[in-house]
Amino acid sequence: MEGSRDISHELLVEILEDAHWAPTHGLNQPWRFHVFLGSGRIRLADALQSLYDVLTPEDEIRPEKRAKLRDGLLQAPVCIAVSALTESGGKISRLDEVCATACAVQNLMLSAHQRGVGSFWSTAPAACHEEFTKWLGLDSRHTSMGLVYLGYPAGGAPPRSIRVPLEERVTFHHS
Repeated sequence: MEGSRDISHELLVEILEDAHWAPTHGLNQPWRFHVFLGSGRIRLADALQSLYDVLTPEDEIRPEKRAKLRDGLLQAPVCIAVSALTESGGKISRLDEVCATACAVQNLMLSAHQRGVGSFWSTAPAACHEEFTKWLGLDSRHTSMGLVYLGYPAGGAPPRSIRVPLEERVTFHHS
């Protein structure tokens, strides 16, 4: 991603608005987006590295993984921490709320793509841990679902994505 090219506030709001129109059981709209820009990304990177240090057994700490938490944040001009309100006390299941939030993230990523903005969804363990949820200021009813990085593709064009043939993933049942 081209970290030096900012995404305008207006464009970012359009992308988030598209995310907000995701399907949601009972119109709960369980998604929560914490948007980190500018030096806010550095604060986020510091928090994620600290969480990595606390959560990872000493003999499993990998300097390259720790560095990647910071580097990814500094390469993208926008990082969005995604969480879901998964325990609202109503009849809607936790799974429904997680799925609705995933739909919102897909809408966000499709909207970004349509506007020429690249995206990447990371579910690094530190960003999905309950301690990160607390760091965001959310209570235990929320579930962190990772980070979405947004930025303009380096070189101007998004990389080509390769998929297996559709028939390898779809089964039709006629009767």
